[in-house]
Amino acid sequence: MAEKVYFAKLTVKNPADNKLAKIRRLCKAAGLEDKVKPFEVSAEDQLCAIKVHFGERGNDTYVHPTFVREVVDQVRASGAKPYLTDTCTLYKAFRHNGADHLETAYLHGFTPYVVNAPVVIADGVLSHAWREVEVNLKHFKSVKIADGILSANAMVVISHFKGHAFGGFGGALKNLAMGCAPQEGKIDQHGRNINITDNCIGCGQCVKICPRQALSLVKAEKGRRCVINKELCFGCYECMSVCKNGGIGIDMPNEYEDFSERMVEYAYGSLKGKEGRLLFINFLMNITPQCDCAGWSDPTMVPDIGILASTDPVALDTACFDLVSETPSLRAIGDHECHSTGYDKFQAEHPQTRGYHQVEYAESIGMGSRTYELVNV
Repeated sequence: MAEKVYFAKLTVKNPADNKLAKIRRLCKAAGLEDKVKPFEVSAEDQLCAIKVHFGERGNDTYVHPTFVREVVDQVRASGAKPYLTDTCTLYKAFRHNGADHLETAYLHGFTPYVVNAPVVIADGVLSHAWREVEVNLKHFKSVKIADGILSANAMVVISHFKGHAFGGFGGALKNLAMGCAPQEGKIDQHGRNINITDNCIGCGQCVKICPRQALSLVKAEKGRRCVINKELCFGCYECMSVCKNGGIGIDMPNEYEDFSERMVEYAYGSLKGKEGRLLFINFLMNITPQCDCAGWSDPTMVPDIGILASTDPVALDTACFDLVSETPSLRAIGDHECHSTGYDKFQAEHPQTRGYHQVEYAESIGMGSRTYELVNV
């Protein structure tokens, strides 16, 4: 049976059809009220986590707080108590600890005054607030999930659908996986399989960004070359995001697929205990090649498409992937010319990645279905 994915196109015909109105219609069509309204616990204890990404400083294509506020208002109208949340990053920038992360959220407009809800860093100030969740899957017997996620009775997951240098793309599944895990859980997902390839030119950009000082430059036959201390490396892959020459590689031939699987198993663990109390909303706007963890925003790959919602994260991410594939590109991507359609634009942008394997594996472990029905609202 096809899972329903509700789709609001961005075409606007009158003032009553603006983006906020579209979000309200999506929430109603997807049954947000029934998913988050208080039951089994008193209204005073009914907490609804709204999982968002606040964006790294320098990035400007994260989901706008005005749009998030509309979801918050719909949750409040149901009688639940919403709070916005995310977790500390593995790499050291402006969201590595809870205090800096909260300040970054405020600088980007995610203040209680704007979003009408408290903002909580789910894994605490130093990313120590987490619990083990049993999953018994291929890569993990248990996963580490932030306390601020596990403590909620219900959850609305708001995701910006975009590219990712290692995952291929990031949607609801990746938002759940990396976004609900503390730093220790992010290390579990990333692995430690980086190597230096013959393409290294010794520019030193990776050395500057490494949070563990695992990379250094040494004299080589021609100039300089980077070397890695694998005892220090914890696999954040920030070096790959800044290397423009393919100088950073992966040891294991199936690592990109394994990475997707490890993420999905963490996503699976983040949902346990909230079955039937979940809603996922993806924004197909500002579809950039890189994740919002990047401290910049590249030009978009395709025009803005719309906003989608579903109770099935697998169907939702699959629908988003398909829409991006069929939308004409705004520029040449890989070997494909500008305005081309009908191909995996994320893999064309990041050739080694296997982004679509996320939804394949998620379906195989029972997280949802890739078969969907797109319902215009």
